[in-house]
Amino acid sequence: MTSDKKIEWLLRVGVAGEFAGHGLLAIQGKKDWIGWISQMTSADASTATTLLLLVGIVDVVLALIVLVRPIPVLLLWMAFWGFWTALVRPLVGAGWLDFVERSANWAAPLALYYVYKSRAR
Repeated sequence: MTSDKKIEWLLRVGVAGEFAGHGLLAIQGKKDWIGWISQMTSADASTATTLLLLVGIVDVVLALIVLVRPIPVLLLWMAFWGFWTALVRPLVGAGWLDFVERSANWAAPLALYYVYKSRAR
């Protein structure tokens, strides 16, 4: 396996692991996240729980897609979503270091996008 292929697979596993992990936590109804959704949207707890479940399902599906057959436009969405969910932390009062700590949540999908973009030329 070439070095480029190793880098690609490390990024694929990392991105898939991040989205699968967060997705499964969302499906389980992580209490803090339900509160954040309610705080950011003014949704009641029941609606926030449903939204979180849907987000969790989407995250797990995206994780599987990255492992099976990555789609560049979905990697861009994952980078955006990873950035947004990291940014939510300081927006709900958790502090900026919680955002900085999650840099890989958006940088890894973006890096994988650029790996594929460079090959398409």
